[in-house]
Amino acid sequence: MSWLRKGQSNDTAKGTLNVVQGLWVKCPLCRAIVYRKEVDRNFKLCPKCGYHLPLSVQERIDLLLDPHSFHEWDAVLAPGDPLAFVDTRSYAERLDASQTKTGRRDAIVTGEGRLHDRQVVLGIFDFGFMGGSMGSVVGEKICRAVDRAVERRHPFLLVTTSGGARMQEGILALMQMAKTAAAVARLHEAGIPFLVLLTDPTFGGVTASVAMLGDVILAEPKALIGFAGPRVIEQTIKQRLPDGFQRAELLLEHGMIDAIVSRPHLRDTIHTMLRHLMPGAPVGAGSHRSC
Repeated sequence: MSWLRKGQSNDTAKGTLNVVQGLWVKCPLCRAIVYRKEVDRNFKLCPKCGYHLPLSVQERIDLLLDPHSFHEWDAVLAPGDPLAFVDTRSYAERLDASQTKTGRRDAIVTGEGRLHDRQVVLGIFDFGFMGGSMGSVVGEKICRAVDRAVERRHPFLLVTTSGGARMQEGILALMQMAKTAAAVARLHEAGIPFLVLLTDPTFGGVTASVAMLGDVILAEPKALIGFAGPRVIEQTIKQRLPDGFQRAELLLEHGMIDAIVSRPHLRDTIHTMLRHLMPGAPVGAGSHRSC
């Protein structure tokens, strides 16, 4: 019967391991093993080093906006496959897998909601959808959100987490850099505040365009922000990069961003900024219709 007891022992060990994996989280920065419930209670911050672990789109909405105030726009917009792109898998297969995984059509959610009773337009990248990459739909949804922000005179808050432009759409994805930059220019011309919150990671064509065009650019602590990744840079220049390279703290030191704000203080900080940027704007005004 030893083989039976051994089999039972292995099954029990596997079951225990699954439970343990669900209870504990490994911090990507300090590598500490921390209790999941403690992390969840604390805005998903690592209790050891303060690293901000990823939030889902819904968690981000709950963090920033008043309860039940968010109404999504353009959820039906979905990408095509104009280049019939194939690498190890076809683009169509990758899209289908990401749509099934996230329940979304593409890598950004846009809409309108209230932040301390002030109406705002909100856009949030979803890193779970092909690394939050910016293709034609992402660019289009940002531009439509900008047009509504201008029409309704509501400030626009964009939360970024992205690997950059989506290579499977080629030049069509790269064109979104100019397209979104032109849209932000319309916000500036209309005197509508554009705030950007950079989260870990924000890279590539998103950093090189819309993410760095905010009137105010905020970042979460220790967020990785850049164009090319550190490994690519090291391989190119044949030098070791300094500690903290491309972290939010270094960008703040060199004037690339305006402030680093921890999650517990984000709502109040953004609200204070909006009161200064739009002092005469009516609070709580605007449409609440979903589009």
